[in-house]
This record gives sequence, C-alpha cells and structure tokens, in this order.
Amino acid sequence: MAFNDWDEVRTAYQVARLGTVSGAAQALGVHHATVIRHVDSLEAKLGAKLFQRHARGYTPTEAGQDLLTVAQSTDDQLAQLANRIRGRGDEVTGELILTSLAVLAPLLSPVLAAFREEHPEVMIKFLTDERVFRLEYGEAHVAIRAGNPPDQPDNVVQKFYSHDWALYASKDYIARHGRPDSIADVGDHVFIGPAEHIPRVPFFAWLHQNVPERNIGYRVNQITAVLPAIQAGLGIGFAPVWGEAEDTRLERVLAPLAWSSQLWLVTHVDLHRTAKVQTFLTFLKAWATRWPVAETPGEA
Repeated sequence: MAFNDWDEVRTAYQVARLGTVSGAAQALGVHHATVIRHVDSLEAKLGAKLFQRHARGYTPTEAGQDLLTVAQSTDDQLAQLANRIRGRGDEVTGELILTSLAVLAPLLSPVLAAFREEHPEVMIKFLTDERVFRLEYGEAHVAIRAGNPPDQPDNVVQKFYSHDWALYASKDYIARHGRPDSIADVGDHVFIGPAEHIPRVPFFAWLHQNVPERNIGYRVNQITAVLPAIQAGLGIGFAPVWGEAEDTRLERVLAPLAWSSQLWLVTHVDLHRTAKVQTFLTFLKAWATRWPVAETPGEA
C-alpha cells in the first residue's frame, strides 16, 4: 500500500465505524458505489477480507478491526494536527525567521531583544547573507531589503526606513590628521574604500569616482568591516547615521554629504496576515520611529 491509498482506507474506516455502505457514503459525501469500489480495491491490495457482508450491513473481520484501530488513531492525529495548525495562526509562538543585511544587525538586535521579552514563546532566527532569501519557499517570515522596491510575485512590500550613510572619522584620527577641507581637496587623508574594482554599493561607487586611488589606504569586501576600521583610526569612511549617533568615538566629516538607501519590509502573501507576522511588523515599525535619520540625505 502507498500513501495515495488513504482515500480507500478512510472509506473502509467509515464503513467499519458506521456498519453500512449507505452510512459511510453519506458521511463521506460520495455515491454508495464509490464506497463499495474502495472497499473491494483495498481488500484486493491487502489480500484479506475486511468485512463480512450480510443483510444488515458490514461487520469488520479481525483484519477489519485492526484497520479500524489504526485508521481511528490516524484520523484523530490528523484532526489534532489540523486544530494545531489553525490555532497556530492566531498565536505568537514558535519560530520567527527574519532576514536582512548583516550591517543592520546592531540596529535590529535591540528590537529583537525587546520583542522576545514581550513574546518569550517565540524563537527568533536572524539570517544575514548577500543572497536574497526566498520567502515563497518558506526561508523567512519577514525580510528587510535595501535599494529598489522588491518585485517578486506574491510578496507584500512596505516602505520602511531610510538607511542613511555619511562620512565619519574617529576623534583619534582627526586629532592626528585634522579634517579634509572639501572632497575636491582631500590632501593626504586616508579613506576606506571597496575591495572590488567596480563597486556595487552607491556610496562606494561615488568614492571610487571622486577620491584619488592614492588616498584609498584601506579596502574591504564587506560593508560590515568599515565601521570597525573607522573606529580603529584607519581612515575616513562611510558609516550608518544611526551607528554614529551611539558612538562618541566618531565625528562626521564633509557634512552635509550623505546617501540614503530605502529599506523595505517584505512578507509573503500567505503569511502576511498571520498573528505572529503582524504582531512583529507592528512592533518593528513602532520601534523604528525612535531611529535617527540624516539631516540632508542624498540619493542612493
């Protein structure tokens, strides 16, 4: 027997439970001939009689009683599973998978900690990667993405937060080297730039075009490596405005130069209205109202 024989097992179970073909047909919403066909087919596959036929109906044989016991247990388990699944849609419990750029981890971690405090039965899985996680395959419940509006089908996309970047240097660097007067005259100042020849990040591309190669004294292949380099005094680099706001070691330079990259909240349409996702989205949006923004953001 295979899993696709379940319809026949279910039919035989109803016959054993109710004792008649007509009763089973009514319970299943099928024609009585279908019930007879299912029972005959199942008996042929099993090589055993499941019922004794008589004028009053069908009485299970010993094999039929075994089938009744197993089918009853399976039917109960499936009903319990259905109830759990339905109930889970109204609960804020279980696993919540969030994906974003790794650079947003310091911004999001306090939110996730506060959300867990309010909903301790939720286990949060925070995934960061350069690739785009596929919501339609269940890889995440909520995605935070940057740049142009995501256009994957069956996703719900909401405008979220403007991720603002500006040039910063450590106070130690400024004490040793001073500040650049303008981007047109950077003198001997050291900048932190991209490792790749053709940068994908907009502000790295701008740096590549406007700062001489000789001034790029430190290069990284991940944005997350820039802020530690600035803090260590390795040079001037782009850092998120929200990161600088909490770091007294840094000072902004060449203001009002800034870049703004739009962040988007993305959920799959099948999960968007579930209690868990909606509760988290509401919490996240409320928390984001506390985050700082650049005074004069440009275009990313």
